[in-house]
Amino acid sequence: MGDLNNTEAARAHLQPVTDPAYQFRSFAICPCDDDPAVRQKYRPFLLDDAIADSDWVAKLELATVAHMVDTELLAQGQDRLRVLVLYGSLRDRSYSKLVAYEAARILFRLGCDVRVYDPLGLPVKDDRQHDHAKVRELRELSRWSDGHVWVSPEQHGNLTAVFKNQIDWIPLSTGAVRPTQGRTLAIAQVSGGSQSFNAVNSLRILGRWMRMFAIPNQSSIPKAWTCFTDANDPVDGGSRFKPSSNRDRLVDCMEEFVKYTVVMRPHFHLFGDRFSEREERKAAPAEPLSI
Repeated sequence: MGDLNNTEAARAHLQPVTDPAYQFRSFAICPCDDDPAVRQKYRPFLLDDAIADSDWVAKLELATVAHMVDTELLAQGQDRLRVLVLYGSLRDRSYSKLVAYEAARILFRLGCDVRVYDPLGLPVKDDRQHDHAKVRELRELSRWSDGHVWVSPEQHGNLTAVFKNQIDWIPLSTGAVRPTQGRTLAIAQVSGGSQSFNAVNSLRILGRWMRMFAIPNQSSIPKAWTCFTDANDPVDGGSRFKPSSNRDRLVDCMEEFVKYTVVMRPHFHLFGDRFSEREERKAAPAEPLSI
């Protein structure tokens, strides 16, 4: 039959040597070191300590990425990765929000400063409400972040208006440089029916248009209403992702997202330096000197 998969062309794959000391280690921000206002407003995903110490996220073996976070960031006194999480529904029981919360718990355990934006109250994009409090909040969070996680439901075969409205309020450009240029991006979608990839494909297009680096992996969760425990379920606090290959895929995405962001963050400044942008700056009239 021959080598149908052309495996001879593949490069040798080096398996990382995992340090057992990092297998189940958490680098989550402890309450004593966290900003109380930030914790209350932007970390609704946090669980009671009794649950957080024993829930399924705490039991994940994440030695390779945990080692990267420690040795390349925290042990060197560098800032934690700053991650903005956006979801695309205003429903009381929003499955995109539940996925966003689970993703945030994984990232938080890996030492990220995670902030989830609540889209409730964000006005529909227009050219008048740039000073609206929810608009300013979203833009400040995007400016603050090193990377984004986007989770949208698929409705009528594509993104929801709630999700797209958030992206539309993030400025496309400030001068020649786009505010999100060079940031990393992880994407996921939830569907009410069979598995689809329309929403994640659209998210990937959006990310590319914002000049973000979308990680290769992605998560598409079919029949999301079957994938979560009831809100009053006593296991892990309720409204939690049930064990499945879809849950494993979400973990894969968050692990990969952190790896890419750790590698790329020291070089973010280079992605705002492009030939066309340098030429545009040269052609711009000089700013008058202030006296």
